[in-house]
Amino acid sequence: MASDAREPQAYRGFVAGIFSGIAKLSVGHPFDTIKVRLQTSPHSRFSGPIDCLLQTVRREGLRGVYKGASPPLVGWMAMDSLMLGTLNLNRQLLKTHVFPHHERLPSWGHGIAGIGAGVVVSVIAAPIEHIKARLQVQYHGRAAPTPTPTPTHSASIAGPALAAGQARGMSTAAAISTTTPTSTAAAHKPRYTGPLDCTRQLYHSHGLAGIWRGLTATMIFRSGFFFWWSSYDLLQRSLTAHTSWSVPAVNFVAGGVSAQVFWIVAYPADVVKQRVMTSEGAPKRWVVAAREVMQQGGARGFWRGFTPCFLRAFPANAVALVVWEWVVRNLP
Repeated sequence: MASDAREPQAYRGFVAGIFSGIAKLSVGHPFDTIKVRLQTSPHSRFSGPIDCLLQTVRREGLRGVYKGASPPLVGWMAMDSLMLGTLNLNRQLLKTHVFPHHERLPSWGHGIAGIGAGVVVSVIAAPIEHIKARLQVQYHGRAAPTPTPTPTHSASIAGPALAAGQARGMSTAAAISTTTPTSTAAAHKPRYTGPLDCTRQLYHSHGLAGIWRGLTATMIFRSGFFFWWSSYDLLQRSLTAHTSWSVPAVNFVAGGVSAQVFWIVAYPADVVKQRVMTSEGAPKRWVVAAREVMQQGGARGFWRGFTPCFLRAFPANAVALVVWEWVVRNLP
């Protein structure tokens, strides 16, 4: 954690969060794509995270695992800036007004600061994650080239229809055109061409409420930040006291492990959130989505896609928090 002498400069947390967001996206987005696809797909589609990864790369290339990355590229910069800046500010306010006689903010105070940061960042996180999720669950692959039939192939297909068409007075070209294979591009055409098109369609169909679908679910999910930031402080204290590691090494391990603690606690709420966001038609209530998960997959349904998420949590957040802490300490 940034030293107490540096903490009064609250703007540092917001600026450092921009760099944290870039680092988090670069490392974590492929894991996130696999997680979202497992969370929202029928159980018969993928046998597990490895199968999901292989199918995605085989059908869509490496770009497939970075599908939907544009919204969080900007979004993670904004979200981490707001979340970590608010977290830093909440810590200072709690230390000054709630724990003035404590030498340092207690770990559970860091957890309370985390809840407040989670609620605030949900306002911008909900539409970003909503659009990202809709783009991630588009399963179109690379369009196959239009086949060019050989004369023999064309004749074998067109023969019977040609005779029937000419009998009805159709020209030879028209009769053949009704039976000649056409491009399969339509079968591969995505519903959304990108984040802006997705936003436009959602607004056209449902207004602003459609773009912010899942806001309540996002706040419920991010209430788990209590466990993230309280455990982050506990781990920092323990590693500092019992090891001779450098500050970046302590922040790396504490950031990665505390993020995994958060996901263990909050993952079921994330599954429900994704269901709410990717539902069609009228908005789906959180309770209805949770009941749907239980009916379709039982208790295990709330943990579908957990493996790539858990594997992503350590490297993505460890790198992000090392970057954040370094920038906070070194900004003027």
